[in-house]
Amino acid sequence: MGAARQPRIVIIGAGVSGIASAITLQRNGFDDFVILEKGSDVGGVWHWNHYPGLTCDVPSQLYQFGFAPKPDWSHIFAPGPEIQRYLADVAEQYGLRPRLRLNSEVVAATFTGSGWLVETGDGSRYEADFVIAATGVLHHPAVPDLPGLSGFGGDILHTARWDDGVETAGRRIAVIGTGSTGVQVVSALQPEAERVTHFVRSPQWVIWAPMQIPQPALVGAVLNRLPQVNRALYRAGMTGARLFTDVVTRPSWRRRAVQEYARLSLRAQILQPELREQLTPDYEPLCKRQVLSGTYYRALRARNAELVTTAIEEVTPTGIRTADGRHHDLDMIVLATGFRAHDYMRPMNLTGRDDISIDEAWAQGPRAYRMTAIPGFPNFFTVLGPHSPTGSIPLHHAAEVTARYITRWIQRWSAGEFDTVEVTEDATARFESEVAEAMGPTVWNTGCNSWYFTEGGSIDLLPFDRATMESMLSEPDPADFRLQTSQSRGQN
Repeated sequence: MGAARQPRIVIIGAGVSGIASAITLQRNGFDDFVILEKGSDVGGVWHWNHYPGLTCDVPSQLYQFGFAPKPDWSHIFAPGPEIQRYLADVAEQYGLRPRLRLNSEVVAATFTGSGWLVETGDGSRYEADFVIAATGVLHHPAVPDLPGLSGFGGDILHTARWDDGVETAGRRIAVIGTGSTGVQVVSALQPEAERVTHFVRSPQWVIWAPMQIPQPALVGAVLNRLPQVNRALYRAGMTGARLFTDVVTRPSWRRRAVQEYARLSLRAQILQPELREQLTPDYEPLCKRQVLSGTYYRALRARNAELVTTAIEEVTPTGIRTADGRHHDLDMIVLATGFRAHDYMRPMNLTGRDDISIDEAWAQGPRAYRMTAIPGFPNFFTVLGPHSPTGSIPLHHAAEVTARYITRWIQRWSAGEFDTVEVTEDATARFESEVAEAMGPTVWNTGCNSWYFTEGGSIDLLPFDRATMESMLSEPDPADFRLQTSQSRGQN
């Protein structure tokens, strides 16, 4: 029996997904890989985002890899810079730095018939047997098309491209956009700004949660000293996360209780009838990505803060004019307008079998079999790709499960079972149908317009619980794939 083949692998992206993929490959004996990252450091969304008030809305003890526990988080909900440092430390701990190519944006990836040719913006070229797209969902900033925006005379900052050198204290600041980012920025800037005006097209339900509570140093010390306790805490947290998945995926008393708590959070903190009415959404709580904050409503009640729900008519050189004719004088505009969440690996020129482009493959919207494989793109896998559980299951865990699934395919290639593997159209369509049917009773399907929706009108989430996700990614199913060897291709 011949020696096992060693595949050449290109991983695109050095965020949570890329790090999980690299370490999973490494732990299974695959060392011939390179990680191409367009940023200047690892971390993905946590590298690009460093706006004031940035805090993760998932408890710290869950927002970590199972294979790299961090007991000593500074807060119950970790601040963004600490998460980026954690990811950098994990990359260092597992020796990934020599395999990283930073400031290397992939501009093209082309299937050659037997493998892939990957090209970066600086002209570098990489040949690979497999490509793993760990590009994530929150990395292409969405900039609103506002008349006159380019002519504004003050500072304009998108939260995903924050400039730490821009002064915010004592200034008149507009924050455009709601969601977690807008809520966090308003809360952080309000205390020292001359005035903060939050422009909100439609309000969000904001559940009260003490996001700034420190984790006692003693807790971290104990968990460090007693890893078995730390593992038990992690398992307990995952059980809690399973209950949240139940809340969002199926109607129950739990869902009704959480929704009522969201309404109570507004009633208890906003006593002024007019402001409360402005802040009351016209859809059910949890329908959009849920916002947590213990400070936002308090910030809006301050004398130097204002909520504006009137539509923006235009941006002028000195401020913003709204549809009611009022002009808001400003020194700075903050765009908390989120991301183009459904671009995934685009805008890279991704070309698969028979010269099919990713734009052609996704003409009706992003789609992938079990979040990982795309018809027409052999030996190409995605981590946290289309229909990933970004609304229900901790992403580190989902990335680990997916990386293990992809590694099992690569192990089969290494054993000589095939040269190329490509998911069938029938298997992908069947999975899409299963997702659509299961989406019916989810809270995301109760009548709101959120960034979860694709341009084609489908909800780009996974409507299943963690056990189902783990089951569907437990072992590759060859019946759903087209496996070819060099010999079989030559016979076609």
